[in-house]
This record gives sequence, structure tokens and C-alpha cells, in this order.
Amino acid sequence: MSKKPFVTKEQLEEIIKEYPTPFHIYDEKGIRENARKLNQAFAWNKGFKEYFAVKATPNPEILKIFKEEGCGLDCSSLTELMMSDRCGFKGEEIMFSSNDTPANEFQYARKINATINLDDITHIDFLKEVADIPETISCRYNPGGTFSLGTTIMDNPGDSKYGLTRAQMTEAFLKLKELGVKEFGMHSFLASNTVNNEYYPTLAKILFKVAVELKEETGVHIKFINLSGGVGIPYTPDQKPNDISIIGEGVRKAYEEVLVPAGMGDVAIYTELGRFMLGPYGHLVSTAIHEKHTYKEYIGLDSSAVDLLRPAMYGAYHHITVMGKENKPCDHLYDVTGSLCENNDKFAIDRKLPKIDKGDIIVIHDTGAHGFAMGYNYNGKLKSAEILLQEDGTVRKIRRAETPEDYFATLDI
Repeated sequence: MSKKPFVTKEQLEEIIKEYPTPFHIYDEKGIRENARKLNQAFAWNKGFKEYFAVKATPNPEILKIFKEEGCGLDCSSLTELMMSDRCGFKGEEIMFSSNDTPANEFQYARKINATINLDDITHIDFLKEVADIPETISCRYNPGGTFSLGTTIMDNPGDSKYGLTRAQMTEAFLKLKELGVKEFGMHSFLASNTVNNEYYPTLAKILFKVAVELKEETGVHIKFINLSGGVGIPYTPDQKPNDISIIGEGVRKAYEEVLVPAGMGDVAIYTELGRFMLGPYGHLVSTAIHEKHTYKEYIGLDSSAVDLLRPAMYGAYHHITVMGKENKPCDHLYDVTGSLCENNDKFAIDRKLPKIDKGDIIVIHDTGAHGFAMGYNYNGKLKSAEILLQEDGTVRKIRRAETPEDYFATLDI
């Protein structure tokens, strides 16, 4: 089985004439269509809003596309807050979900009136000390233990550093109520990159039940429930993608079953998706520059883990297409590598691919989220350009490639 790139070999050959590889390229048409499908899937909820996770792809031109599609932004740091503000997102369009948060980040979040999502009960006093307590605030809930769908363990929230315990949620809401909070939010994240239509509805039902309990225990008004991220993408070609319309309908049923009978039919549903919103709509485009024949067969690319860290960090699978050879037999076994002085700098290990020749254009799929964003400068390697394939088929550079001068800019030499 294979995946089809959203760009052709002929298009890439023209792009490479102006923008040498490696680079990340994004599909504007796919991004917009996917955002509209999400909004349609949750249109039943009057207050629904998607807060795109900036950390997934922190590029202003991408963020502006989401703004045009009615989305807000989820931020986790000062610079992400600053970028969101400069891109024209204001107030309730920005969710600040951070942890181990420095004082100046809370202060800036309050300055731009972002909605703060507290990660720990001790942060209530800290926020009060360094800034002030807003009238609308959210708390992140961690139920502990393991999270399962049927007989499959999906993740282990109890080992996660994020969120408040169930008892702390009650205590926090009561304390915040005393401090003048008028509107409350809840947030939770139980599993990463699920390719299962039951994840969001199951998470929603858990949160909805806790929300009803919290309302009864504390008397507060819960304005929104944020289902966070976790809706994933099929990295391997044999996986079936999530159906966001089925997911939205599953959440609706849980909403009608749990919240509406409790008199909470005005609660807004928020999401904070990154990977689902952008992952499939980005490719890392590289050129094969070396082949090596030792104990194994290696193909060396002009990109490295600097450009895509996930395979090195997690052993993550990213599908590879050799452009122009899509219909050739995959009868060669390769390790596809970068040039870092680290043996884990491999995009693929023992991957069956068509015969690759020096100069072949290589597309690495599903890099739209947590691709460029996780890059770094180890070995003095420089980060690549980012290119937008626009809806009309033209391309536009939305981030230039780094230069040695950028690398030296923070040094006094």
C-alpha cells in the first residue's frame, strides 16, 4: 500500500529551481477543507471552537489560514502567545495551556486577555501573586490511572505530569469562585494520536460527567469543556483515518445524554487539535545525495533529524515516496538517513522502496504537524525553508531557510 503526495514530481522540479531542498511544503487547499469538515462536524454545538495547537506548526501564514477558517489558537509559551497576538488573534481566540509556567508568561497572557488553562492547583496562588485572577478561567483535569478503549490501553494519564486530580478540581473551582471567577472551563488530554473514532466521544463522556458533578458540588457555571487534542492521523498507509463527522456525532450523543439533562445544554465544546488539522497536509521534500553499501544499504538525504525529529526521537513511521517511481516495485531494502553525527538520524530502517538513485526527489509524508516545529541546530545544521502550495497551484515561501549568519546571531565572535 502507498500514500499519494499532494504535489507532483513536475511541480517539485519547478519549485526546486527556486527553493533548493530540503524544505517543508504545505497544502493550503487540504488544510482549509479539513478545517471546514471539523467545523461542520461540531456545528450542532453553538459555541464550538477549534483552537489550533501552535506548537504543531508555528508559522504565521499557517495561523492566518486557520483564523480565516474561524479557528482560535492554543498556546503553551510566551513566544507562541506573542505570535498569536501579532497575527491578529485576540482575547477569547487564544487559549493558554501551559505547565511549569514562568511569571512573565502568565503576565503576558493576562495582558492580551487570553483564556488561561491552569495545569496545577498551586498555580492559583501563583497567578494571583504575579498577575490577577480573571473572571473566566479553566482547569486541566487528569483522572489518573490508565485510559482504555475496550480492551486496548491507549495511554497512561497517571504517569503524565499534566493536570489536577479529581479532588483538586473541586477544591480549585471553589477557591477560584471565592476569588471572583464567574465562568469556568474544563480541559483534559488522555491519549496521543489516536486513530479511533471512539476516543473523543469516550473522553467527552468522562469530562461531561465530571462537569455535572463539579456544578453540583460547587455551584459554578461551566462555560466550556475543552476536549484538547489526541485525534490522530494514519501515518502508515494501512491505517484507516478518523472520520471527524462520526466523531462529532459521538460527542453530540454524549452531550445530549449527560449534559442536557443536567441543565448544562449551554456548554461550549472546544478542541485543540494540531496533528489532525495539519499533519497530512505537509511533506518534507529532500534529494537523495549519497548511497552507501556496507553491512546494509543506505540512502543519504540532504535533510536530517534537524528537519524531522520524530523518527529519531520516537522511532516514528513516516511514509516515503520516491517521486517518479511510484509504480516501480519496492524491491530494495534501505536505511534512509540524514547526516547528523548520531546513529538514530534515520528516516526509515529496513524500508522496502524502489531503487533510489542519486538526484531522486524524496517526499516524506505527514510532516505538517510536529515536523519543522521540532527542529533544532545540532551539529550546526540549519533549519529548512517552509513553502505554501496555494489553492491556485502557485507556491509562496512562508519561511526562508536559515543561514550561517542566523546561527551565529546570538554569539559574540
